Amino acid sequence: MQTYILGIESSCDDTSAAIINNDVILSNVTASQEVHRNFGGVVPELASRAHQQNMIPVIETAIQRANIDKKQLSAIAFTRGPGLLGSLLVGSSFAKAFALGLEIPIIEVDHLQAHILCHFIRNTEHTNPVPSFPFLCLTVSGGHTQIVLITDYFNMEIIGQTIDDAAGEAFDKSAKIMGLPYPGGPMVDKLAQGGNPLRFSFSKPNIPGLDFSFSGLKTSILYFLRDELKKDSGFIENNLNDLCASIQKAIIDILMAKISSAVIELKRRFPGMKQPDVAIAGGVSANSGLRKALEDARDKHGWNIFIPPLPYSTDNAAMIAITGYFKYLKGDFASQEAAPYTRAPHPTADFGGKD
Repeated sequence: MQTYILGIESSCDDTSAAIINNDVILSNVTASQEVHRNFGGVVPELASRAHQQNMIPVIETAIQRANIDKKQLSAIAFTRGPGLLGSLLVGSSFAKAFALGLEIPIIEVDHLQAHILCHFIRNTEHTNPVPSFPFLCLTVSGGHTQIVLITDYFNMEIIGQTIDDAAGEAFDKSAKIMGLPYPGGPMVDKLAQGGNPLRFSFSKPNIPGLDFSFSGLKTSILYFLRDELKKDSGFIENNLNDLCASIQKAIIDILMAKISSAVIELKRRFPGMKQPDVAIAGGVSANSGLRKALEDARDKHGWNIFIPPLPYSTDNAAMIAITGYFKYLKGDFASQEAAPYTRAPHPTADFGGKD
């Protein structure tokens, strides 16, 4: 049976649409919004307006590239949350209206759950390696940092999360302090590749369990730069590569220490497990340093690691489409009354969304 799902992603500042045939991706189109660079961050009102302009062209392009007719669609999946309310409203409203016109069901998708399930997207009919249940996924972005234990496509438990700031925010705020342009995280990664990660050190939090904290690290970086600039006004410019490398190492060290502890917890819960499956997802999973750290952990500890292709690391509709496909198989459809939610579900929730 051929099941075609249109996925729509509009949680922040990227308008994206994808078509999937069962679990094989046929197209994945994204329109980014350059206007926010002028403001050093995403402006919600401008984001929602840009979504309105981009939505139809992006969806038309996705359908054309998939080489199907819109009447072949089986369902439309859309991001219900979390995200910016105005942006989510544009995507969800279009999905509802389009589905009514085609007389097909709609499927609501949780953005964070979709990031995890991107690992099950296939690009061809041939089978590619996917995580085996149960597995761990470190989801890291500008708004979220979580360790999730996944025992089924729709059975996910958050076993660790940030108690304050996200890892992506730590990257972006550090970049802003150093005067780097928005978005700062990718720029830190780029400059870090030419620097010495051992040149500078910063204080790291001592948070018990599997939870994270990045606010103290940001403060440590801020005070360090403030003191050094008093002694040398050109300190940042003269040491930029080493600073980026050292900051990146500090953030990644925090992430890897917690995921290593989470692997111990995974083995405790599942005593027969020998080689745990560990995945990363979210925007920060595109960071080259984090990818390298995970590969090193694989070589040192024997983990089976899963790193998403770069197009599936940042916000994209392919992950919405694959999640929609799995929900379609369950007959898990949404009603026209489903309203967007801006914040992530409670840590004990199963990523099912909020009514």
